[in-house]
Amino acid sequence: MAQLSRLLMGLPLLLALLVAAEAAADPATGGSLSLARYTRVFAFGNSLTDTGNAAIFPATAKGPSTRPPYGQTYFGHPSGRASDGRLIIDFLVEELEVPLPTPYLAGRTAADFLDGANFALGGATALDPAFLASRGITSVVPISLGNETSWFVNVLQLLNSSGYDQRKITARSLFFVGEIGVNDYFLALMSKSADVAESLVPHIIGTIRSALTAMIGAGARTVVVTGMLPLGCEPKLLAMFPGGPGDYDPVSGCDARFNRIAVQHNRALKRMLWELRLRHPRRSFLYADVYRSVARAVASPARYGFGSKPLAACCGGGGGPYNFNYTAFCGTPKSTTCADPSEYISWDGIHLTEAAHEFIAHAMLGEVLSVVETGSRQA
Repeated sequence: MAQLSRLLMGLPLLLALLVAAEAAADPATGGSLSLARYTRVFAFGNSLTDTGNAAIFPATAKGPSTRPPYGQTYFGHPSGRASDGRLIIDFLVEELEVPLPTPYLAGRTAADFLDGANFALGGATALDPAFLASRGITSVVPISLGNETSWFVNVLQLLNSSGYDQRKITARSLFFVGEIGVNDYFLALMSKSADVAESLVPHIIGTIRSALTAMIGAGARTVVVTGMLPLGCEPKLLAMFPGGPGDYDPVSGCDARFNRIAVQHNRALKRMLWELRLRHPRRSFLYADVYRSVARAVASPARYGFGSKPLAACCGGGGGPYNFNYTAFCGTPKSTTCADPSEYISWDGIHLTEAAHEFIAHAMLGEVLSVVETGSRQA
């Protein structure tokens, strides 16, 4: 194992963090909520959160992540996750000591969703395919955050029709909105330009807001919303869109052109969450900052337990500083896999390794904890 597992302390404060957030959002509780407050998770997002939907959905059922070497580190076989092992959502439910939510497409009855549901699907966009088409952008996977929200409504209706109290279920559930929007930006960059990608920011944020409003309307009390990754540190974009000498950060090697889009997205997202907090003072909207943790790991990989190639894909082909080429994508005959994925941040040039997911989970939850503590001191 690489240094990462020895450097990280685990997630022992997560449960207390979420209880503190809930208490801060609802003064009537007096801060005396039970540690068993959350009994399930409802998750939304794309491949960074998907634990099985893409392996079932017809358009993606035979994708690369359904074949080896995906899943090799933890599961020993492809598990429906776009990584060598576990995702952030896996570490989250493990620390909460709740069941892993059922992938929506794998469920059939109300009983299947009593332990929560995961609506995230690999390749999903935030924006509706029709909207993207109006901007000259073609979706690869015809599923958006709006579709995932509709799936959520379907589950609630199924629970209600089966005699379960929807409001009690949602009130005791943690809602996790994994990163969403990166596929919109990727598609825009690949078919249009950085300017077109940047123009999508307010529309993506508006779509996320609509989804959060639907969750709150259904009874959600605590929602963790993940920000955008540093796009300019993605091996895929670095390999496909080389910039000029002035475009690269001299420390990390990331492309500032693409990182600017992510920064703008995160600023708008945090501003939107602040507005929702004012509008719904008895609800918790927690921002999970993944940008900062990834940027720090890329700039100082050894400090955080990673190896000397923070911008290279562990699994793939093409060599060079990024080891990314679509003709040798991870899992294809021309690809190879690194000896120790835990030394890498990127698994296949697009998705992250289990080690990176674990690192991000620790970092983002520590960030959320500091926000909660600051709010408690100011109360």
